Amino acid sequence: MSEFKYLFSPLKIGSLVVPNRIHFGSHLTNFSEDYQISERHIYYYRERAKGGCGLITTEEMTAHPTDHAYDKLVDAFDPQVIPGYKKLTRTIHEYETRIFAQLNHNGMQADGKISRLPVWGPSAGVDPIFRETSKEMEIEDIKECIEYFARSATYAVEGGFDGIELQVGHSSLIRQFLSPATNFREDEYGGTFENRLRFCLEVIDAVRKAVGPDFTLGVRLNADEMHPRGGLTLEDAKKIANRLEATGQLDFMDLSLGTFHNLYLVEGSMHTPLAYTVPLAAGIRSVINLPVFCTNRINDPLLAEKILEDGHADMISMVRALICDPELPNKTREDRVDDIRQCIACNQGCIGRMGVGLRLGCIQNPAVGEEKTLGIGTLKPCERPKKVVVVGAGPAGLEAARVASLRRHRVIVFEKNDEVGGQNIIAGKAAGRQEITGVTRWLIGQVSKLDIEMRLGAEANEETILQEKPDAVVLATGSVPKEKPFPGEYSCPEVVNTQQILNGEVEAGEKVLLIDLDGHHQATGTAELLADQGKTVHILTPSLFVGGKLGPLQDLYLSRQRLAKKGVTFTPDIAVLEIQGTLIKGLNVYSNEMIDFESYDTVVLAAGNDSRDDLYFALKGKVKELHRIGDCVAPRKTDMAIVEGHRVGRLL
Repeated sequence: MSEFKYLFSPLKIGSLVVPNRIHFGSHLTNFSEDYQISERHIYYYRERAKGGCGLITTEEMTAHPTDHAYDKLVDAFDPQVIPGYKKLTRTIHEYETRIFAQLNHNGMQADGKISRLPVWGPSAGVDPIFRETSKEMEIEDIKECIEYFARSATYAVEGGFDGIELQVGHSSLIRQFLSPATNFREDEYGGTFENRLRFCLEVIDAVRKAVGPDFTLGVRLNADEMHPRGGLTLEDAKKIANRLEATGQLDFMDLSLGTFHNLYLVEGSMHTPLAYTVPLAAGIRSVINLPVFCTNRINDPLLAEKILEDGHADMISMVRALICDPELPNKTREDRVDDIRQCIACNQGCIGRMGVGLRLGCIQNPAVGEEKTLGIGTLKPCERPKKVVVVGAGPAGLEAARVASLRRHRVIVFEKNDEVGGQNIIAGKAAGRQEITGVTRWLIGQVSKLDIEMRLGAEANEETILQEKPDAVVLATGSVPKEKPFPGEYSCPEVVNTQQILNGEVEAGEKVLLIDLDGHHQATGTAELLADQGKTVHILTPSLFVGGKLGPLQDLYLSRQRLAKKGVTFTPDIAVLEIQGTLIKGLNVYSNEMIDFESYDTVVLAAGNDSRDDLYFALKGKVKELHRIGDCVAPRKTDMAIVEGHRVGRLL
């Protein structure tokens, strides 16, 4: 604990004292029911309080009926929210954690499909994601919105919250009034700096009057829009921060950056540096005396401690880190840093799910959103221990073995290779994807601390498994690339799959054609690796664009940018009909034009996998209890491997 004297020191925020500097900051969950706080919300936030964080800020809750950018927002303006608030805040306070309510209006960053009302904005404009033209707010709209913020604040106070955070960040009507990139008004709410600041000041003033002088109130300020058309800069944000502090009405400033024009900055993936917003926090902290909150890709308590020690911030928001491991604070306190399951910023289970309207999740933590049944303390020892054989030590098999062993089963793991990790290790060999191996790195560390017999370099078959006389068998034998995904005559080394390239089994020629049916990092990461090796790479896909599944993960822009800068070229809309040697016969899926692609040295296929399920069918009916999980069921991503491994570990 001597290593963390800053991280676990209390912080005074206004009249409130927060017990430590670890903040579970605001983020969407899609957990609401009928626009109210749900039981799922309560268990979700409770898990992080139980895990030891000092402060929680709820996901944004909408302060006005015109703001329903997402179907599952909580209606903070509706008095019916108060009972749910009280249940939530009472639960969180059982653990001495403090909890703030974030109030927001998304403004023009919304559409009217849900509310069936016009989208409001400081000026008429179109958001790059929702693409609905906003209505320029009239003076009466502005006054109504201010009144609704104040009304919502009184409900938050009555609901037992310890403080309120007003969203003035990346997704915010207030920020849109502040920014010259979105505010083109010519009245008292537009034009000059003071006029653009007016709406923000009036909201703060109204909320402060509603909550009283001693209630903790702050803002989430956009520290730099990094807007392509001249939005707010860090220098602008410093000026705003100075003016807001001078009102004497605020107690803290939480920070964000970017807008919907550059969401890859708001929700940075593993292709962005750790703690990449620290310079912004340091810049704001240099000009104000209020506590400053820092966030974005801070996934390690040692890193958090260093930021505090260096004086760059006063509070550390560890959002995805605490989604991934709610017990990070307690594990740090207990000198169990090695047990922390670190967020790898893959964005697949959290941001990727939110982006398509699904409930929040995490590829490493299957309990997210299911804390009531899968959360801390729910894993109980079994009544009758079994002898369990697990075949395959990839993510699915390791998770199954871990959970089964924790439940006191006797577990034997067969792995045909000399190292564990399966396809997770291969995925980590793609360009910029090294962090993905954190999935198995944590699992290996946990399994090594349990009484599990690991048999490496031992390929299991029907005979060897039956000789063990197991009570239960779990098959996590994974999948292999399709041998012949396209018609034609072709063979290695001219035509290979991405796995062969990533494993270094084949050296590609100088001119490479990569056929992308994956739309994910398997294709783009391999292409980038080849480009880094000096190869000339051309990607062919039947989709509208290369990397089509990377959009919700906030990886599409940066992946395309890196590939383009490295000379990789793209041809979308082409379905491959046949491969003859290195001649590719393609069909434009829209024009039906036949096109040949030739003169390549190597063709690389990202064209799907087949399950390795022979052993499953050989054992079916011959063992007492048989399960298959992960790619052995059907080739998918890591999240389903972990979910199914965890599930079967509990079922045994």
